[in-house]
Amino acid sequence: MSEPVLDLFRSCTPIFQALGDAARQDIILQLASQDTLTVNEIAEQSHLSRPAISHHLKVLRDNGLVAIEQKGTQRYYSLSLGPSVDLLKQLIGKMEEECDL
Repeated sequence: MSEPVLDLFRSCTPIFQALGDAARQDIILQLASQDTLTVNEIAEQSHLSRPAISHHLKVLRDNGLVAIEQKGTQRYYSLSLGPSVDLLKQLIGKMEEECDL
């Protein structure tokens, strides 16, 4: 595997790690079906505590998978998958080229 592909693969590692947790997967699925949710709304549909949900949302936000919109005292979370999905697509395309798939 070429160095550029390996570098691209490594740049995707944080996204893989963020997506590899079942609780974060559940949050992504909730946001996919509800559009925007607060931490409390997510916690109501989860077995996790509000602080645990906040932690998982921070990981997702840090990896560009969710966005936050402040409305008054509430923070509304929504999916923001575009840049991460684009990076993953780029990786898949490069790997297909390298592996002659």
